[in-house]
Amino acid sequence: IWGIGKLKEVALQVRRENISLVIADRELTPSQARNIESYLASPVMDRSELILDIFAQRASSATGRLQVELAQLRYRKSRLAGRGHTLSRPGGGIGTRGPGETQLEKDRRLIVTRIERLGKDLKHLKKQRAQLRNRRKNLSRAALVGYTNAGKSSLLNALCKLSSDNQVLAENKLFATLDPTTRRLTFPRKGASPNELLVTDTVGFIRQLPSPLMEAFQATLEETLEADLLLLVVDLSSPDWLFQLDTVNDLLDSLGVKSTRQIVANKIDCCESNALEAIRRFDDKVIYVSATTGSGLRGLKLWLCRYFWGNSCSASQLVQQAKSQHE
Repeated sequence: IWGIGKLKEVALQVRRENISLVIADRELTPSQARNIESYLASPVMDRSELILDIFAQRASSATGRLQVELAQLRYRKSRLAGRGHTLSRPGGGIGTRGPGETQLEKDRRLIVTRIERLGKDLKHLKKQRAQLRNRRKNLSRAALVGYTNAGKSSLLNALCKLSSDNQVLAENKLFATLDPTTRRLTFPRKGASPNELLVTDTVGFIRQLPSPLMEAFQATLEETLEADLLLLVVDLSSPDWLFQLDTVNDLLDSLGVKSTRQIVANKIDCCESNALEAIRRFDDKVIYVSATTGSGLRGLKLWLCRYFWGNSCSASQLVQQAKSQHE
């Protein structure tokens, strides 16, 4: 993976700075991790393990913790071998033959048993979500998707005018939201009940998302697969917005998503003017908003209303709705 010169340089830096952990921005095989650890005399964590650790810290609901634990166990199952001498010591007992069962075999058996249990719980979760989607099948659905920290949760809160009690957690950190959250967005009509749109905030994407996470979060990602419209939220203040957008599209393609995609350029209040020109050249139908200042939200609502219900929607109705909500 790396030449001996680079490893010597890192080993020297580890000793000089008394570094307690080395992180590799790629996935390592168990043998690669062990060999590098022995050479550097420091624990080594690869990209997948780091992402899984972040997910574990962010998981707050029972559903999120279940999916994260399942992903972690699937990842660690193949990485038990050689993690210290204690894992290879045989342990005998009454009724056993030969040297007995090693600690490594016990740990692997416990992990397999736990994975089977969590797998059953995940199937039950999928069934529950399918039943919930079935009850909502007569309602139009849109999903906010995008790279992590693109502002999807903030956009959902601002778009649906959510109160502090109903707001989705929105923080400036990676993977702040793990569980899909759905809120209703209403559009008034003269002489009739308002139209309703279900808007779902989904887990953020990232490049090279670990396969154990993709498998464990399949129940969550199904919310994206079932949506009638995908709003691709782009953090236009990020210099890597085009790379992030390509990553999101590639992941959606790999999931087999066929829904219509509409780019929503977020954070226009803190981006450079050349970024606005660049994304306009990339897609002339892009919608520009700022979830924090509220710029462009009325235009996004009008676009959504006309996309789902045609020209019966008018800007004046949305203005009247905004005034009533403000009052």
